[in-house]
Amino acid sequence: MSIHSVNGSLLTQMILSGAHHLSNNADKIDALNVFPVPDGDTGTNMNLSMTSGVNEVKQNESDNASAVANALAKGLLMGARGNSGVILSQIFRGFAKGMGSKETLDAKDFAEAFDAGVATAYKAVMKPVEGTILTVAKDAARAAVEAAETETEIIALMEKILSEAKASLKRTPDLLPVLKEVGVVDSGGQGLVTIYEGFLAALKGEELPEDTGIEMEELINAEHHKVTQDFMDTSEIVYGYCTEFMVKFEDDKLQNNPYDEEKFRQELSEFGDSLLVVSDDEIVKVHVHSERPGDCLTLGQRFGSLINMKIENMREQHSAIVGKKEKDNKPKQKSEYAVVTVAMGNGLKTLFESLGVTVVIEGGQTMNPSTQDIADAITSANAKKVIVLPNNKNIQMAAEQAAELSEADVAVVPTRTIPQGISAMLVFDPEVDLVSNQQTMESASKEVKTGQITYAVRDTQIDGITIEKDHFMGIEDGKIITSHESKQEAVKLLLNKLITEDDEILTILYGEDISQEEVDEIEAFVEENFEDVEIEIHNGEQPIYSYIFSVE
Repeated sequence: MSIHSVNGSLLTQMILSGAHHLSNNADKIDALNVFPVPDGDTGTNMNLSMTSGVNEVKQNESDNASAVANALAKGLLMGARGNSGVILSQIFRGFAKGMGSKETLDAKDFAEAFDAGVATAYKAVMKPVEGTILTVAKDAARAAVEAAETETEIIALMEKILSEAKASLKRTPDLLPVLKEVGVVDSGGQGLVTIYEGFLAALKGEELPEDTGIEMEELINAEHHKVTQDFMDTSEIVYGYCTEFMVKFEDDKLQNNPYDEEKFRQELSEFGDSLLVVSDDEIVKVHVHSERPGDCLTLGQRFGSLINMKIENMREQHSAIVGKKEKDNKPKQKSEYAVVTVAMGNGLKTLFESLGVTVVIEGGQTMNPSTQDIADAITSANAKKVIVLPNNKNIQMAAEQAAELSEADVAVVPTRTIPQGISAMLVFDPEVDLVSNQQTMESASKEVKTGQITYAVRDTQIDGITIEKDHFMGIEDGKIITSHESKQEAVKLLLNKLITEDDEILTILYGEDISQEEVDEIEAFVEENFEDVEIEIHNGEQPIYSYIFSVE
């Protein structure tokens, strides 16, 4: 069989085959990872990213090759996860751009599209590292361009691409010392090779290969897996928060802050490493490891609305994976009681820990932890009896499912807000049984009123209140009761409705976007207008909510 051009239908078959082959081998690719941080599950991240791309391709009805490639690029961009997923999305974004509007591709077009993909991917990475998926993509594309000078048959060209990709993959340990030390090839590069194997199988009309080419000695057995997880110490993680978010561009914001991808990338580089910035006409997607994720979000918010945000504490994940080993290597004895809660912000985390919480899961309103996240936290708490405080109604069901999965005795106290979680912790008694604690803590959580200040993402009208985009809303126990263009005025309106003559204590938890001057202004307002109310103030450092108030 001889193929001299690729149309939309054939390209679709190649993409589906590559994605399927990647999915079949995701676990093996995961096993090649060196560092146990959120970017560590390369096979999973690439698989989920590719699946998003495939879903978009399946909705495409055109037999135009460029339409198929653009659909893949769009789906990959929206679904990209982790470094590997974002780089993969950029490889195929460049692939699509390199095709232009061509309905079919000859061998030279095909090779040039691969080469354009490499250029786009390298541009997206602030500090490209050789010995990674980037190198494999680059070497394979170079081989394609050289071969296309004389080769006109697509299958033969794809064979050369795959052959060089595999050869490049084998060279990755020579370029990246950490790979050689741990004894693996680059996992992202292996993922790309796996996709290219699927491409070739589709072109040949063959079944997908059962052997991915991953040598058995490259796979990590149980003991080797332990070694790689211990490869670095938690203290060696310089930037502790894996931060991913997307910004949906908005014309009114762009008028005041014109978007420049390279300038934005440079600004973000001041806040961390492992930086990737990719954008199209509608959105920009960011991946960065940073100590100040909130500042990164604020930079992005200048251009539009924040969507698909995810912030993970890599130090906690690393510690959970590595485990806190006893010096004598004996299993750590289970404690009698533990409390697991959910909160976002270093200040809130510290506050909960000071109240006796064992594990604080990073998460909240826009980043709900999964059932697995909560189950893992319950396990890491290492206790016979565990109480879970979800602090959000959208997390409660996941918490209850995690409780059912746990081998420990777990009780979920249905707290819906951070103040409810704090109130529950104040009455926690390690000397009483689980059911009694659950009942007492739930009762205490209902005695507190919660106020929150955040911004509106669109114009709307609710419960008779007209709300304009970017104005600030005052929320009492989940219900919007005030709105104002000024943040501080919105706070004062909320407090006037939230605090009654029967209330005695106001706790103010201020967010990462609040200055000390703003806090002082609100404190003075409360002292002047509610002189009998005692005030407690904590820097919660939480994103999204400028203020969280607890009134008792």
